[in-house]
Amino acid sequence: MKINGNAIRPGNVIEHKGRLWVAVRIQHTQPGKGGAYLQVELKNLRDGTKLNERFRSSENVERVRLDEKAHQYLYAEGDQITFMDTESYDQITLPRHMVGDQAVFLQDGMVVKVQSYEGAPLSVQLPDSVTLRVVETEAVIKGQTATSSFKPAILENGVRVMVPPHIETGTRVVVKPSDGTYKERARD
Repeated sequence: MKINGNAIRPGNVIEHKGRLWVAVRIQHTQPGKGGAYLQVELKNLRDGTKLNERFRSSENVERVRLDEKAHQYLYAEGDQITFMDTESYDQITLPRHMVGDQAVFLQDGMVVKVQSYEGAPLSVQLPDSVTLRVVETEAVIKGQTATSSFKPAILENGVRVMVPPHIETGTRVVVKPSDGTYKERARD
């Protein structure tokens, strides 16, 4: 589907220079001379390389629709991660780089979305949030309100996050895998 160059939004997948790219960041620019354009930071879906491009409103780009299918995480072995299609029960093994830094948040039985184009898997999307237990954090010192409102904590998967002072060791917290930030205390 052709779209106007100014209609690109973060998360859109486009075909550009014979490759598939996802728009990571956009910025509208209107210089003093000449026409306005959209500065777009693109990330290659196959190899992860980045590219900065300018698109004018007069240009058209091909927007690509990816197929999304639910898959269940089974196990990781070395640099490979195995998932199972929740409908057909077929298993696929993908390279770890396809999941990226979020791979540390994969949990047994977690359902993820595998995005593919023309039958070839391109990326894996984890849920918006995961619940993990805090295994190590600093004790709260009463009356210490002049310092920042967050303290470091280590989760059961080894990831370090900043949590509010009331979170103690053993508490279950909800974390966003996309950027590894604390969302809220888990409801038990």
